[in-house]
Amino acid sequence: MSTSSSDTWRHVATATPAEHRPAEFARLREELDALSRRLVADLHTPNAALFWTDMLGSAALGWATLVWAVASAPFSWQQMTAIVISALAFYRGLCFTHEITHLRRRAVPGFETVWNLVLGVPLLLPSFTYVGVHQSHHSLSTYGTRDDPEYLPFRKSRRLIVQFAIQSSFLVPPALVMRFLILSPIGLLVPAFHRLLEARASSFAMNPLYRRAVTPAQASEMRRWEIVILALWAIPVILAVRGSLPWRAFVVWAVVVGIASFVNTARVLGAHDYETDGHPRDRHGQLADSIDTPGAFWTEIWAPVGLRYHALHHYFPGIPYHNLGRAYRRLIGAVAPGSPYLDSTSPSLWQSLRTLYQKAKRQYFRLTDW
Repeated sequence: MSTSSSDTWRHVATATPAEHRPAEFARLREELDALSRRLVADLHTPNAALFWTDMLGSAALGWATLVWAVASAPFSWQQMTAIVISALAFYRGLCFTHEITHLRRRAVPGFETVWNLVLGVPLLLPSFTYVGVHQSHHSLSTYGTRDDPEYLPFRKSRRLIVQFAIQSSFLVPPALVMRFLILSPIGLLVPAFHRLLEARASSFAMNPLYRRAVTPAQASEMRRWEIVILALWAIPVILAVRGSLPWRAFVVWAVVVGIASFVNTARVLGAHDYETDGHPRDRHGQLADSIDTPGAFWTEIWAPVGLRYHALHHYFPGIPYHNLGRAYRRLIGAVAPGSPYLDSTSPSLWQSLRTLYQKAKRQYFRLTDW
């Protein structure tokens, strides 16, 4: 980047509305967008080989260690070790559903289908629970509102934070079993009930007020994957009934999914400031309300597949996960010390969680009042 471009970037990045008239500030923000786009213009192409290797490697490690956990003596150190490794490997693999949401299908052909077969279906989190839902979290008309599936006004209530943490950490495995193995057959037989499932129980969302609008094509896709789930899950159930598979395998599965959900819950709580006023935010507003946690190598454990750069992702949602680190370093290297854009960076997950809890109000808050 040239010296003149760097100087212009620093001038724009440190500008505030108080320093400039509204019209001038709007011009500076447009200039900032143009400069930032220029800095990351070459980072939007996904590396298909890396996508396949990373996803399949995570799935293979997850399944291998899950088998190890089931075969090990209950509560032995071998089983505990295998369960933790399996949970973290599956967690990384599941996080690719976020990439699938932003990925053009022609960019990595067949990736979503294979992902569903090796991860989404056996872990009861098919891609349709996220694809078509996550887009509302980025929308300029719904981010931070009641219609945002991945947002809650946590700053309004500490109790809301605690309730979400407990529910999302421990109730996910039984909720998934209920949705896809018990309610799905009913929905497939009763269309009216399936429409209810489509709107209220087919989205991997944290906002209980969110209601999903489903097109006929999406509904058909849901039914197809529900049938696949029932067919594939019938295999281990039959094996268990015949005595060929120990029933504890399902318990181990639930523990693994629960641990992965716990880690994801902590990550989600540390991904935003959650300072919503109920109104949607533009790209700059989303950037200001989101958090990057570059951290060190261990950050990749709890925020894999580019999720550590969550603020940057909201600013440039089209950059694939493997290029987000490079984009972050370019942008951070271009701004001056003290730039408000550096405020989006947190030193650690613990710091983000502590800040969120400390700033939250000590009062009861009803979501219906949001």
